[in-house]
Amino acid sequence: MNSLKPNNRRQFLKNSSLAAFALGVGKNNHSPKNTEQEIDCDKTTKDAYGAGPFYTANPPQLTDNQLAKADEPGERMIISGQVKTLDCTQVITGAIVDIWHANHEGAYDNVGYNLRGTVVSNDQGFYIFETIKPGKYLNGNSYRPSHIHVKITAPGFDTLTTQIYFEGDSDIPGDAAASITEGQYDATNRIISLKEENGKLNGTWDIVIDGNGTNTGLQDIHLNKGMIYNISPNPFTDKIEIFYGVFQESKVNISIFDLQGREMAKLEEKILSPEKYTAVWNAGSYMPSGHYFIVLKINDLQVHYLKILKIS
Repeated sequence: MNSLKPNNRRQFLKNSSLAAFALGVGKNNHSPKNTEQEIDCDKTTKDAYGAGPFYTANPPQLTDNQLAKADEPGERMIISGQVKTLDCTQVITGAIVDIWHANHEGAYDNVGYNLRGTVVSNDQGFYIFETIKPGKYLNGNSYRPSHIHVKITAPGFDTLTTQIYFEGDSDIPGDAAASITEGQYDATNRIISLKEENGKLNGTWDIVIDGNGTNTGLQDIHLNKGMIYNISPNPFTDKIEIFYGVFQESKVNISIFDLQGREMAKLEEKILSPEKYTAVWNAGSYMPSGHYFIVLKINDLQVHYLKILKIS
């Protein structure tokens, strides 16, 4: 019988909990069986190749979170997530996320700053950037899998240098760095899934590093509190429905935040019993197009968030 490695086991428990909730929480079924499991916090690891030979110091801060120019060839991709403390109980604001990668042909700009830049985590710890999916290049006799280099620096703390990879890449198993599954260079949680949304690939990668945080965090540590299990439609034009659940009687808050971390709307703030619920955000035409984050708080602790896209 196959055994699950620790990281895979934690993901299995998490997925089991989410699936159980989506199918079963109701008036007579208040909590899925696995929601009492504690999900360990996985510290973001270094990459075995480090920064590699193509890093350029002092990259510019991105304008409108655009790493790739509008006319940059390649498949458009959006990466977003939240920067959190080592125990995942708090988020880190003001963290510098320094990003660089190859173009769609696998070549780096070593003269200027094309496909190089920084973003800063906002007041809710969120970061986001849009780019293109990097091309591959030969490393000896084999190709390196598609990857993005990242340096993350929390204010007053050491910089972590790493790389992220993408699920389904056939060159991951043969790569000396991306194939590592244990130890300080374990790449398991840096191989992220991509989903096509509105003609662009979308990926989520939460960063867990050493730093001082604020108490807007606590995401996914215990799945016995509540979760957002569906949103529809996404992307949306003026109205979006948010389907969520509460596992025990709690004070519940659902808010919408923009990319700067500003609260744009508060949809719910009340005491709710264990049950499934629906909230609606009527954004209307007065809200600008772009990405927003839906945040669910249970007893003033953030337990879940999802990214949404408003289009004209």
